[in-house]
Amino acid sequence: MVVTENYLGKIVYTTDYIKSVVSKTVSECFGVAEMSCTNLKEYIFSKLGKPLPGTGINVKIIENKVKVSLHISAAYGTNISAVVKSIKNKVRFALEDTAGIPVHSVSVYVDEVKL
Repeated sequence: MVVTENYLGKIVYTTDYIKSVVSKTVSECFGVAEMSCTNLKEYIFSKLGKPLPGTGINVKIIENKVKVSLHISAAYGTNISAVVKSIKNKVRFALEDTAGIPVHSVSVYVDEVKL
């Protein structure tokens, strides 16, 4: 959990909330075909037709800052480096400026290219 304080009080952000913000942001990015599974549990649920929320997103908290790792499938014919740069900027903006969550780093891993 990430904790921030201001003059109104204390705000606590859970990893589930952070994953939902990141998931919504990435789903709106151009060039992302889908999120890739990162572990066996996500893979099994995706094959059953019930993907888990936050699939392909790993969140770690380091010194009250968020470190996000994303695993995506890129769309065929897109400039992958531009897609990755766009995702990094949009996720950082969504977390820092919109939600007020400090970001340590954003890593994007392209696991495959989908037609």
